[in-house]
Amino acid sequence: MSFRSLSWLCGLALVSARCSYAQDNNTSWHQYVRAPTNSTVKPKAVLSTYTLGNVTNPEGLIIGSDVTILSHKENDTVIPTVVLDFGQNVVGLLEIDFARSTNASGGFPGLKVYFSESLEFLGNTSDFTRSDNAGQGSGDPPEITSGTDQVAVKNEPFTWLDQWGCEYGSQVCSDGLHGFRYVKIELDALAEDAPYTSPYGEVAINSVSLQWSAYLGTPDTYTGWFECSDANLTQWWYDGAYTTEMGTDVFRDNDTEPRGASSPSLLGKWVLLDGAKRDRDPYMGDLAVAALTSYLSHDFPEAARNVMVDLALHQRDDGWIPPASINNYQLQLFDYPLYWVTCSWDHVLYTGNLSYIEAYYPVLVKVLDTYYVSHTDNATSLLVRQDGYGDYAFIPRDGSATYYSALYVLALNRAADLASLLSKPNDASRWRERATNVSASILANLWDASAGAFYDRKCAGTGCSAHAQDGNSIAILAGVASSNSSSSIPYAQSALSYLANATAKPYGHAFYDASGDELGAGFSDRVYAFVSYFETAARFESGMAESGVAQMRATYGHMAASDPGVTMWEGVGVNGSKYEGGFTSLAHGWSTGVTPLLTTYVLGVRPLRPGFREWSVRPLPSEDLAWARGVVPTPYGPLSVKWERNQTDGRLLVNVTPPPGTNGTVVVPEIQGEGKNRRAWADDGIELKGELVGKDVVFRTEGGRQYFLR
Repeated sequence: MSFRSLSWLCGLALVSARCSYAQDNNTSWHQYVRAPTNSTVKPKAVLSTYTLGNVTNPEGLIIGSDVTILSHKENDTVIPTVVLDFGQNVVGLLEIDFARSTNASGGFPGLKVYFSESLEFLGNTSDFTRSDNAGQGSGDPPEITSGTDQVAVKNEPFTWLDQWGCEYGSQVCSDGLHGFRYVKIELDALAEDAPYTSPYGEVAINSVSLQWSAYLGTPDTYTGWFECSDANLTQWWYDGAYTTEMGTDVFRDNDTEPRGASSPSLLGKWVLLDGAKRDRDPYMGDLAVAALTSYLSHDFPEAARNVMVDLALHQRDDGWIPPASINNYQLQLFDYPLYWVTCSWDHVLYTGNLSYIEAYYPVLVKVLDTYYVSHTDNATSLLVRQDGYGDYAFIPRDGSATYYSALYVLALNRAADLASLLSKPNDASRWRERATNVSASILANLWDASAGAFYDRKCAGTGCSAHAQDGNSIAILAGVASSNSSSSIPYAQSALSYLANATAKPYGHAFYDASGDELGAGFSDRVYAFVSYFETAARFESGMAESGVAQMRATYGHMAASDPGVTMWEGVGVNGSKYEGGFTSLAHGWSTGVTPLLTTYVLGVRPLRPGFREWSVRPLPSEDLAWARGVVPTPYGPLSVKWERNQTDGRLLVNVTPPPGTNGTVVVPEIQGEGKNRRAWADDGIELKGELVGKDVVFRTEGGRQYFLR
């Protein structure tokens, strides 16, 4: 059906008022946007309890009144110190505008500058510098700092920009780009920087600011948005978008991952990086979440596409695709080529870019029919990880892991969808048949009937009694848990119940049950929002919306309530800590699943054909949500959805304004078998009947008419 202007009000009873065709111009969501208003970012506060020594007018750095002066005499015992709070995580190059300095004996007055994403790790070194990962391989840039960036403050007014490099040979060096919330400035100098800097003298500062380096996601750049009756969930949708914005940047030599990651084929291109401050390299697995967040908020597919194309061009002869440019495209991860397949499917469905998969379809074939076939147990059809290879968490998994084979099933079925789009029925049939065989083998070999969940892996020895969040969740999403229709075992509900009972923490679900500690310290306490995205999606897909929303509130609520707030962490550790201390990335795109989860399941929108040419709207809200509204960007224009719950009887009233030239389906729950919600009318008086499918009523577009309830 082709729409010119259509708005449906699909509820659980007939509605007397005609629907409005007007485009939704709501702007109340603007209040939730986190990005700075422009690329020059000012600090929000001076932390007075951290101001030490002889510092005059520290608040001038915030309110812009007169200069801030740091003074250090040789007999002073306290180093002049100021700590600035930018209010939330930011990313870019620090800039300090100096009014003047007074010469000190032995050189210019020196400043030490320290950065941290959280106050917990703001100490005498930055929580992370690029030099922490530098100089580890042949050709890698050297380590030039020891945890602090250095400034030699000249006697005349000048502006210092924190660019990577050294001012005098190998002395007075700066690390360059940082992701941080807090910055500490001291009037002090490294002994090894003499004679160019001195710890003594006086420095007058006009201002401190940040030159933003990443994608600047202001309200005018949002082509998709979301709101619901829970202000926290709404805010976290935008926090996810902001976290991904911080990691969306142009690939540059001097501020990306230094460990053999520089790549001529990526330089100057927009990419989705692993994290804002650390591992600033585009990793394939991260795109399974971060790319969706990007598509649904800013409709900026270029950054994800550049990564997928670049990795495809570096495919090995045996079909393996590198996970990132790091280690000269040689980091050995076993699971990430499968994410290249699933992310390619996402890219085509969300953007409609068929030319992408047409160009790189041979890469897909080689991944599935060469690489993974060569690492399959012929007796079981299950994948066996290649020796010497790791995965997203470098888990020591020998034998056949549920996670690898379940992800394989998901990739095979999505590859079959792509093959069908390109009229390659033989490929589609072969991959679907293989997916069915692997699914059956997962059930036969890896289901633990005593626990009611899938084992982590088929093996003998240490850790073989473990059950992992990743394998159980992706098995459900891949259809493995529903592939045996003759069985009375509710695999999905059973596995999800097991995870809730065995892995629940106040800050989310751990990615291993208690026996997982046999594999690594803290595994049973560690929460990866990356993996939790798949479990939460599995809960919605299995009709468990209440627990899905509860899991989001636990995981994202913990991160939002903890320093630095706003941005989402790479991992959560014991008792809700940063799981790798200051090294932990606290703005990590793979942890932004709350954004696609809320749009896909709470708002209820998903593509069924490339570019949303065909779409589905099926809200799956928890009972405590009263309403939701939002827009999803498509190549055909915005797809606008609103729903609200009738407070009297709990009915959902759904209003959909689709883009022109698209077809769709709206699904609402039946209420008490009354059947009243199964009828609607077109504007020409022709009746449209909703089809009862299970407990849902399905309204399908047909015949080129514009249908609405009245």
